[in-house]
Amino acid sequence: MLLLLHHDRYGGPAVSTLFDLTTEVPAATTAAGPRPLIVGADLSLKSTGLGSADWTDAVRTKDSMRGHPRLAFLMQEIGSFLRNADLVVLEGPSYGHAGQGGHEELAGLRVMVQHWLWRREIPYAVVPPSSLKLFFAGYGKASKAGMREAAERWYGRTFEGPAANDECDAFALACAGYAWLGHPLAEIPERHRAALAGGQWPERAAVTAR
Repeated sequence: MLLLLHHDRYGGPAVSTLFDLTTEVPAATTAAGPRPLIVGADLSLKSTGLGSADWTDAVRTKDSMRGHPRLAFLMQEIGSFLRNADLVVLEGPSYGHAGQGGHEELAGLRVMVQHWLWRREIPYAVVPPSSLKLFFAGYGKASKAGMREAAERWYGRTFEGPAANDECDAFALACAGYAWLGHPLAEIPERHRAALAGGQWPERAAVTAR
């Protein structure tokens, strides 16, 4: 668990936004003005990591929970973290694990979360795992331990506990969003930032207008 926990995760009011997802080169400059609320979400059926600039958390389910009850529980809990975000950054699917148990249900969860965000006019981005790892750790095949080491090296953040890897990934997703929008949480090499071009990002105006 991230040592800096902050559970007051709710921000400003929702307004109309645009949702044409595009792949574009990330901004090179640092934006002025107050820092927006960007939330990273590492979706999982068993342990979903969620995080922003100064907090992380996880939504975990019991082994006995399956099917519709589990999806309903996850949507309710995950939604409580996302409902007032200015931007949500989701990790894309890992196609190398397409045969894993629960793959169809996990794909359904991803679609449900994206549709939930669309209905509430909350802009969202989707970043492939390899692009996220390259941005955060400088290596597109970084291990879970490598991601935690990168969090400490570049951002001074230490993760521990049963959901440490999930929360670290969520924090990395939030960092990607802040860097893309021009509010980087740390100074990182240019080649790290360039990896953000591999993600699908909304129109910046949809985020900055909120």
